[in-house]
Amino acid sequence: MLTLVEKMAFFMLALFAIGATVAGFQKMVAIIHRGKGELYLDDLPRRAWRALSVYLSQSTTLKTRRISSLFHLGIVWGFTFYFLVNAVDLLRGYIPDFDATLKSFGAVYDIFRLLADVFSVAVIVGVVYFLLRRFVLPNKRELQYHDNVLLHKSVKEGAVSNDSLIVGVFILLHVGARFLGESVIASRDADPFMPFASAVAPIWAVLTPDGARIMEHLFWWVALGGILLFTPYFTYSKHAHLFMAPLNFLTRPRRSSLGEMEKLDLEDETAEQFGAGKIEELTKTNLFDGFACIMCNRCQDVCPAYTTGKELSPAAYEVNKRSIFREHFSDLAGGAATPLPLMGWAISESAVWACTACGACIDICPVGNEPMLDILDIRRDQVLTQNEFPSELGTAFQGMERRGNPWGSTENRFAWAKGLEFPVPTVEENPTFDILYWVGCAASYDPRAQLTARALVKVLNKAGVSFAVLGEQENCTGDAARRAGNEYLYQELAQGNVETLNAVNPKRIVVTCPHCFHNIGKEYHQFGGDYEVVHHTELIEELIAAGKIPADAHPKRQSNVTFHDPCYLGRHNGVIDAPRTVLASTGAALTEMPRSKKNSFCCGAGGAQFWKEEEHGTKAVNIERYEEAKATGANTLAVGCPFCMQMFTTAQTAVEGGPEVKDVAEIIAERM
Repeated sequence: MLTLVEKMAFFMLALFAIGATVAGFQKMVAIIHRGKGELYLDDLPRRAWRALSVYLSQSTTLKTRRISSLFHLGIVWGFTFYFLVNAVDLLRGYIPDFDATLKSFGAVYDIFRLLADVFSVAVIVGVVYFLLRRFVLPNKRELQYHDNVLLHKSVKEGAVSNDSLIVGVFILLHVGARFLGESVIASRDADPFMPFASAVAPIWAVLTPDGARIMEHLFWWVALGGILLFTPYFTYSKHAHLFMAPLNFLTRPRRSSLGEMEKLDLEDETAEQFGAGKIEELTKTNLFDGFACIMCNRCQDVCPAYTTGKELSPAAYEVNKRSIFREHFSDLAGGAATPLPLMGWAISESAVWACTACGACIDICPVGNEPMLDILDIRRDQVLTQNEFPSELGTAFQGMERRGNPWGSTENRFAWAKGLEFPVPTVEENPTFDILYWVGCAASYDPRAQLTARALVKVLNKAGVSFAVLGEQENCTGDAARRAGNEYLYQELAQGNVETLNAVNPKRIVVTCPHCFHNIGKEYHQFGGDYEVVHHTELIEELIAAGKIPADAHPKRQSNVTFHDPCYLGRHNGVIDAPRTVLASTGAALTEMPRSKKNSFCCGAGGAQFWKEEEHGTKAVNIERYEEAKATGANTLAVGCPFCMQMFTTAQTAVEGGPEVKDVAEIIAERM
């Protein structure tokens, strides 16, 4: 138990620490609430359960880097248990004979001591590992950046490493001191419920009883006093993710899919700016991300732009964002404007336009951050407010606005169906259709994608499906416009399409383009359009299961196929099994690429990249992916997206001996 002087000293230190820490948290809250939109707390029990389950299971962390993640799991569990440990130790210091009270709990107290002992070691070992990983081990490269990535001045000067060192040393002092204090107690009488502390206890054999008492007090002060010295720094440190990460999951918007973008209120006459030009113009959720970031760089590992040597690192962007918070903490909390725009300060112009909107950074993030959506919001500011964007996108914008397609083609939208041996009825010709085939711009105007549309029409006719198309009534869904930042154009297109679709009232819609699939099925609800949308591989899977495409109708066999999961089919919308089931029905041997299913690597076309020159890097994204497909040894690269098709067809000209590229529908149609 503490002396009276110690109790008074600890109490005074606690008052100072709590006051400073509360002030820091108030500033964090003030910064977050400067953002647009809101933090969501509807359906709170479900949200709380989700946040708690992610926190305790560390399921998002365990997706990758298994060894590091297991060490982190031990730290999380240990630190969580230490909230109870610290409370007990505080009471032991202040309440006379509190140890006797604890012993009266019998087996419960035995289990408590055992868990405290085990978790102490787990935390110490884990922190030592991460310090070695940060500063010594070869895989510390995962925590570094390409030379061409924009970094905040403080990051260049080692702020992240310094912060990691401060946090690591604090944890070692806090947990280590508590552990050593227990080993001093165990030196008087070995405790079977503290096996690790008892193993260390012999080092204190030389201490006298008074010396042991002094060491107990010293370790108590280092363990609990260290918390009080550290907590005022807590809000400035990445260690804040301990609380902010679960709260991030608790307050995130409910999205219809991983990459659903929020609708801007373009009719707000008081708005002078759209998108995010400065850090305070981000949404509350995006600002929350900056405090939740654990600075692990996992998003960077899976980013197709970064992997191919471009300036974009979603990790660096989040770290830069946090560095700006630290640099302008009080000013931001007080409502002052930041002196510089996000572009050029937190992220470079090339990095903003290098994003393929593949969603890999969101999917992999262990704390629920969404850097892709930040970047798309910066694009909105560039297009809608600054009127600055890559010139090639201007051509696509004009095409969508004037001709209803990003190619700007004046050709008849229904021309792709001319000369087909199978009928392609319009909604006027077949008003009682069961399925509406939304053809999309690619299949309407791109010659290679038209082969996919023709193949699907053959499959639908052979299977006896009652379907229809909109023909000339169809228009571009606007995906490229929205993800390039032109929200105004997107909303015009979306509203027009919703009016058309609601007029024909389709029971189901089938698409061959995952971007159409995503927009019609997952974002058009923002404009009053709620539809059942299926990808063509899902519909073909249904037809096979129903026996409408008999198994004996596959006389040709595909010897070896690898399937590329389009980002907006697999990762964004979870359609994984259908294309594989369809390919398996042909008797093909399916060889998976190392990056597949939800972990698929982008083809490089998304995020409006298809309509502009690729940003400078060490390699083109489509080449990187096509080479991965070639390495499987497959003779066919199957796809389910017209843009993936075009990207890989282009890659074929640069990579010798690569697989033939075919849509899943073409593979099935060939065998009918």
